[in-house]
Amino acid sequence: MADNLQQLLDEKNAVDLLRNSQIGSYIYPVVPADFQNWIKEQKAWRDTSVLYDQSHHMDNVFLKGSDAIKLISDTAINSVATFPVNKAKQYVPTTASGHVIGDGILFREAEDEYVYVGRAPASNWLMFHAETGDYPNLDLTVDRRSPSRPYGDAVSRKYYRFQIQGPTAWQVIEKLNGGPLEQLRFFTMSTMQIGGANVRTLRHGMAGAPGLEIWGPYEDHHRVRDLIVEAGAEFGLVPVGSRAYPSNTLESGWIPSPLPAIYSGAEEEAYRKWLGVDSYEATGTLAGSFVSDDISDYYLTPWELGYGSFVKFDHDFIGRDALEKIDPATQKRKVTLAWNAEDVTKIFASLFDTEGESYKFFDLPLANYGSANYDSVTDADGNVVGFSMFTGYSSNEKRALSLATVNPDVPEGAEVTVVWGEPNGGTSKASVEPHTQLEVRAVVSPVPYSTVARQTYHGGWRTGYTQS
Repeated sequence: MADNLQQLLDEKNAVDLLRNSQIGSYIYPVVPADFQNWIKEQKAWRDTSVLYDQSHHMDNVFLKGSDAIKLISDTAINSVATFPVNKAKQYVPTTASGHVIGDGILFREAEDEYVYVGRAPASNWLMFHAETGDYPNLDLTVDRRSPSRPYGDAVSRKYYRFQIQGPTAWQVIEKLNGGPLEQLRFFTMSTMQIGGANVRTLRHGMAGAPGLEIWGPYEDHHRVRDLIVEAGAEFGLVPVGSRAYPSNTLESGWIPSPLPAIYSGAEEEAYRKWLGVDSYEATGTLAGSFVSDDISDYYLTPWELGYGSFVKFDHDFIGRDALEKIDPATQKRKVTLAWNAEDVTKIFASLFDTEGESYKFFDLPLANYGSANYDSVTDADGNVVGFSMFTGYSSNEKRALSLATVNPDVPEGAEVTVVWGEPNGGTSKASVEPHTQLEVRAVVSPVPYSTVARQTYHGGWRTGYTQS
């Protein structure tokens, strides 16, 4: 019996392992699926304001000591030449071949104290290098995401973490604070008052309006949440459930779940031996119409995921040599695909056609059915020109949308085809039912798709953490 990921891969091709995983559908833990109707919740982040509860679906990795910044610098494409206390920045690590492992947010909470918040791939990478590298003045602890199916109320985290976002968010924030609050620069941390207590804050925003992320001791979770909901009632604030929550990225443009590029490569073998058979990397699912026997065909560079501006060669880091050899102009680029309404209607109509084809179920508002999703995007000649990677529906835009990466010569406005569904009736994944593939027309569109988002979001970063 295998003891680690490498041993699993010695027994089975990585693509076969991941495409036929039996882990089932992804579940956002603890937070209820809906507080209102998911359409109302989507519309609230565009029209009024929302409360996102991010307390449960992400890892927290706490790094303390003078070597913490060295570990970060050694593993991140980002520069840390400027990283003052009370600032945050996106953290993007790559493999030796220059392909993305994952991403998350790093908070510098004190002089030698940092917190990474995000999905497991980057958490695991940090933990491995902390254990195996030369960092004697580093203390690393991890607070893993809450279990998908917790028993009773037996769930606790180090921090609660909320976001207050939307056009009326700042009115809610100032009411909670009991007075005006300075709108600091993007990704700057500070404090505010809630219920007579200081809470920490991170400044960012969505829907063209300033907002905050706030956090504090988890034992205060329920009290703080109730105070926010009460203060926000007069401003139309709506708590967002786990059903609508991940779909916000369709409008803001962050691709949450590329495949971690760690399943091949001699330089990552020790890491694969470190990863357990129950790790995210060993149990995750690879879904979609794009199929290759070579797992490296699923790997993506920072430019292909919209992280090109983060690549800085002012420091040595894992993957630097490979990235220096890449011409960014040759790389795929991130786009939004706006799906043809008539073709999407065929998918839903097949549910009621007792004699015709059944197409892959398109769940609402998020249609993903794997941990990492790769649907082939083809041109008029049937050539694969990219991957559609995160798919769903925006009631604000009245469209099915997907976030994708396409070849650099595919122009904005071009019509392409997304191959929806898996070949040969579908894989044996627990999340896949027998179905027939359907070619769906789509128009290559800007990212973010929302006009408001394009004009106001800060380049490359996302509004909210999704898909742990």
